[in-house]
Amino acid sequence: MNLKIILILFVIGLAPLVFDYSYAQIKSGGFGQSPFERDFGDVKFLDAYFGTINEKIEVEGGDSNVPFTVVFANVGTQDITGIRGQLSLPFGFSGSDGPNSIIFADSDSNSLAGDNFHLTFFVNLDDNVKIQQYPGTVKVDYSRLRESGVRTAFANFDFKVTGDSVINVRALDPFLTSLRTNDVVIEISNDGTAPMSGVDIVATNTQTELASTTSSTTNIENVVILESNWDVGQINPKSSKYLTATVYVPEGLKGDTLRIPLSISYYNTHGDQDTISKIVDFYVKGLIDLTIFNVEVIELSEQQMVVGEIINEGNQDGLFGFVSLEPLGESNIMPNTQFIDEIEVDAPVPFNIPIKFDGEPKYGEHEITITVRYKDGVRDEIFLKHDETIFVEEPSSDNDEGPDMAMMIIPIILAIGVGFFLYRRRKKAQIETS
Repeated sequence: MNLKIILILFVIGLAPLVFDYSYAQIKSGGFGQSPFERDFGDVKFLDAYFGTINEKIEVEGGDSNVPFTVVFANVGTQDITGIRGQLSLPFGFSGSDGPNSIIFADSDSNSLAGDNFHLTFFVNLDDNVKIQQYPGTVKVDYSRLRESGVRTAFANFDFKVTGDSVINVRALDPFLTSLRTNDVVIEISNDGTAPMSGVDIVATNTQTELASTTSSTTNIENVVILESNWDVGQINPKSSKYLTATVYVPEGLKGDTLRIPLSISYYNTHGDQDTISKIVDFYVKGLIDLTIFNVEVIELSEQQMVVGEIINEGNQDGLFGFVSLEPLGESNIMPNTQFIDEIEVDAPVPFNIPIKFDGEPKYGEHEITITVRYKDGVRDEIFLKHDETIFVEEPSSDNDEGPDMAMMIIPIILAIGVGFFLYRRRKKAQIETS
């Protein structure tokens, strides 16, 4: 009884091995039974990838009608012709003709003995296809020259859905100021699903390259860029790297759009180096360079006022200008604002703000702030502050007493005159009587 049980267990243990070898000729590369029979000939599989024979491409789920190339070598001793291929891929991949269609490809030429040849199929990827490695199987039918009949070769292989790298560039601050050095930050982002490695970026068509270029494609040739090459390294999917540069823009580009071309080279997930061109745009603003000077206190029409001047040493007028006076520290001068309109280039703009006190006047030194508020050419509001110490004098009392003393002296003089006249008249009458 024990021997029977042992014999039955032994037979059950050998059964998978027997059946496995029985169907070895139709076993595929890891995804179930192959629809093709195995009868290898003079064709050797070399490579399989998304792309054409000249260029590998990056793909991701949802891509349609994508070229898929399989490369073979004719390792036989004779030339072959009539090459036709049939492709079997796992679930999620289908022919460009539809989900249930057979994926065929033909070779347009013969393959000489010892040469390579390729078949390019066109494949659709479902939206749920993940970025990873997959197995596949290919069947190749061919005929030898000067031989009748068709031979068939099979190959199992692995291929990869790489994901797709998408490069975008933008300036964090798209405005530059002419006649001034600008610190520029440029964002290089990978908005795709595949990583980019060995990223190297060059600002092209700059002054350093004019000797080797016949013509300019942008207006960057008169702009000074202190840094023109950046080694960025790897940019993972959905992430960014940042470039910094120092840019000087001449006056002639004021009001124009500066276009900086970038050449971006990187290695894709196939290990091939790609190079693309991008352009970063900046708007060049004029320079408004204001200085506040000659701030002092004067008296006009019995009113003390803070006066001063504003000079614009840039190349663009300041718009919608206001000048504000604000107290600092223990000063009790009331805040006040004056509208001065445009602040023109190279023409001093005066301002005068009356001094008024919050409560009892405090004479002597006062700490104040003069603030100039204006807008530039793109209507951004800018503030310029200037701290100053002024001296407010106490009004003199002499002028107030002057009119009263005159009113008192004049009647006295008139009285003296009248008295002297009456005295002379009485004296004359006494003389005539005597």
